[in-house]
Amino acid sequence: MAANQYDAIVIGAGHNGLTAAAYLARAGRKVVVLERREVVGGAAITEEIFPGYRFTEFSYVVSLLRPEIIRDLALPKHGLRILPLPSTVTPLANGDYLAAWDDCDLTYRELYRHSPRDAEAADEYARVMARAAKAIKPVLSLVPPDPSSLAPRDLLGLLKLGRYARSLSEQELYRLAKLVTQSAADLLEEWFEFDPLKGTKAASGIIGTFLGPRSPGTAYVLLHHYMGEIDGAFRAWGFAKNGTGGVSAAIAKAARALGAEIRTNAPVAQVIVKGGRAVGVALANGDELHAKAVLSAADPKRTFLQFVEARHLPDDLLESIRRFRVRGSSGKVNLALSELPDFTCLPGEGPLHRGAISISPSIDYIERAYDEAKYGAFSREPYLDMIIPSMIDRDMAPPGHHVMSCFVQYAPYDVEGGWDDAKRAAFGETVIATIEKYAPNIRRAIVGMQVITPADIERIAGITGGNIFHGELLLHQLFFFRPAPKWAAFRTPLPGYYFGAAGAHPGGGVMGAPGKLAAEALLEDGL
Repeated sequence: MAANQYDAIVIGAGHNGLTAAAYLARAGRKVVVLERREVVGGAAITEEIFPGYRFTEFSYVVSLLRPEIIRDLALPKHGLRILPLPSTVTPLANGDYLAAWDDCDLTYRELYRHSPRDAEAADEYARVMARAAKAIKPVLSLVPPDPSSLAPRDLLGLLKLGRYARSLSEQELYRLAKLVTQSAADLLEEWFEFDPLKGTKAASGIIGTFLGPRSPGTAYVLLHHYMGEIDGAFRAWGFAKNGTGGVSAAIAKAARALGAEIRTNAPVAQVIVKGGRAVGVALANGDELHAKAVLSAADPKRTFLQFVEARHLPDDLLESIRRFRVRGSSGKVNLALSELPDFTCLPGEGPLHRGAISISPSIDYIERAYDEAKYGAFSREPYLDMIIPSMIDRDMAPPGHHVMSCFVQYAPYDVEGGWDDAKRAAFGETVIATIEKYAPNIRRAIVGMQVITPADIERIAGITGGNIFHGELLLHQLFFFRPAPKWAAFRTPLPGYYFGAAGAHPGGGVMGAPGKLAAEALLEDGL
């Protein structure tokens, strides 16, 4: 084969890899994406687990996908359609409920009946968090500079960062500094008194982390989830038509339309290095592909510790990657149902079935769930975030039937005794028993159940540790520390080798930003 068979090879057809390939192809480069599985999308996939029932198997909601990516790649033209999730309902043990609807007046009245003080505070809290999210939003598109470097690119990056900081008011700077370091519990207890309200809001601060709501740094995770938008509506969440697999399918279609090649069943064994430079990849079947550059959209552990021989990378980088925290803590239980779950707090079919349903009665409830996981057990009273996609997109299940997606926290990757069949069955039963407290008909409605642990996420999606963000969103794993100090600018110490996955800045979620920024770095370097 010719030395430059391709301009660029992208490892991994998750949504970040597909985004990177689309931007490279858009710039006129000849690019191929190599995916180890038979389907594209990584953790953003939709599969028919039981005949007629289609599931968003891992990730399941959409909000963080960057608007500029949607515009640049014309994703609606390629089939992207985001359907809104109009509400969040938290059933309570006493048969009551807390609800946030898509009508501000209804939500105010709902909060007022539980706590007049919280109803008055909620609007100001939302404004403060929205301003904080909008203040930090420009950082998502910045390439993190190395603050220890005097290289022109890093000095320019620090200058941009300084200009950005100067554009913020003193109050905004202090607020951001506080949000990045404090716990979600401390943040919320400054504002609210009603336990279910605090618990439900605190849940956004623990997703994708092995931390409890009282752990420092979880306020930033909450803010990270606050930065989403749909069609210009800030802090909006939705469900993609055909599930998150519909997002990946739209990006893949855009990439192909721009000229990118996508190969499935093509696992990469190793990056080929010649003359001190990445020049291609060797596939598991022995084939070799050559290119001017290689971009990995796999997780940091695979990118730096598996695909490249250690002798090609500096020891300090390797040690940082070994220490990078990727321990998964989240599970999924996907249910095929013959009927809707009937919640005693709002019986019969209703608006709650078209939104999110959260089992989060208090911060202490979630903290106790974390306590169990700290010592190697899955939580016996877990936090659950549930949606019923078939009520939003009728094509997800047979007529009259439904699918239900249950995100579960906590389920440690290294659960004591390992995730054998008995442990997985017990985990699934715990989730069903928890739902049953609020929807007594759930057990009879189940016609199929898929239990997914972090070990399953690692095995199926190829994400080390089963961490849905490829690495926790901790202060020492953000911005110019992500994935390692000195190497956060999407380039690696190995010339021609780039990194653009969720383990890079600005982090996880169905966002696409790491893939876009990595492709831009590659193009800036003259590919």
